[in-house]
Amino acid sequence: MTRQADVAAITPPATSLPRRLVAEALGTALLLAIVIGSGVMGERLADGNVAIALLGNTLATGAGLVVLITIFGPLSGAHFNPAVTMVFALKRELPAGTALAYVAAQICGAIFGVWAAHLMFELPVLQLSSKLRAGPAQAFSEFVATFGLLATILATVRFKPAFTATSVGLYITAAYWFTASTSFANPAVTVARSLSDTFAGIAPSSSPVFIIAQFGGALAAMFVFRWLLRTDGQP
Repeated sequence: MTRQADVAAITPPATSLPRRLVAEALGTALLLAIVIGSGVMGERLADGNVAIALLGNTLATGAGLVVLITIFGPLSGAHFNPAVTMVFALKRELPAGTALAYVAAQICGAIFGVWAAHLMFELPVLQLSSKLRAGPAQAFSEFVATFGLLATILATVRFKPAFTATSVGLYITAAYWFTASTSFANPAVTVARSLSDTFAGIAPSSSPVFIIAQFGGALAAMFVFRWLLRTDGQP
């Protein structure tokens, strides 16, 4: 596949910016509705078994990501994640102004998605999470989770772009279980989940370290895979 085709798989040039922003906001909103809603449902049905609740949360999120990326990928690239947007902006495959607009749309969409989940389960719309997720292990987990997510995206887009939605969904499904933090791997998701005192929430005081680790993991993946994926003879 040509370099131009690779870029088009991430940020399709034929789609107008307003439509791309709506796609990013709507896709991120639906993602958060899935994450929060499945967490609430899982906890209610698991009868105190946290592993079963987490499994329900995991399967719904992984499956939902496959569908959402398939739907919105041709419109906006289906980033749904400021860390992903940052990497493609730094790679000069997304203009800086567009990247900032993407991030704003993602954060707003994520918050509305959390509120939608609260409404569906008859919970107070406005909440703050009390679930602490603190400590070096949690932060390192988010670094690893986000590094792996960007590795998945960068390599799959390069070698098998049609498999990107499935790859991301499968990776997040696995990362829920092999990272101590359950793989937020997304600053917009982290902000929004701090506004939900439910199974999938995170205390606002724990959020900044998660977000720093997520951006750090994304940057590390960008540099590592820029070297790994370059063709022979490239500087």
